[in-house]
Amino acid sequence: MTYAIIETGGKQLMVQPGRFYDVELLPVEPGETVTIDKVLLVHHEDDVRVGQPLVEGATVEGTVLRQRRGRKVLVYKMKPKKKTRKKRGHRQELTRLSIDRISLNGAVLAEASVEVQASVEAAAEPATTEEE
Repeated sequence: MTYAIIETGGKQLMVQPGRFYDVELLPVEPGETVTIDKVLLVHHEDDVRVGQPLVEGATVEGTVLRQRRGRKVLVYKMKPKKKTRKKRGHRQELTRLSIDRISLNGAVLAEASVEVQASVEAAAEPATTEEE
């Protein structure tokens, strides 16, 4: 099992090729490729590379599937016996990112299989209905 720990949007994620993840909003259109250079750790078979703070020459490439919004988070503040209540909601802007490959010094360590990439691309395209 090959995986990497990356940093994006101020958060750290463990990513594997062929899977998709929701990360903080990236200024990229759906269908475009993103290269992430902030790789903190790479694990390939029995070899573990830990960066101090980043792994030299390690990159993670992914494809943006779509831009979306996260679940609504309600913030409710109340002071008892004072008739003071505040209710606010927030929905975080997210980017759904499919991880294609993990590379180290130009050599591809792990890559998503062709079947997985095809299924991810099919899921990314919006469903079209023909009206007659």
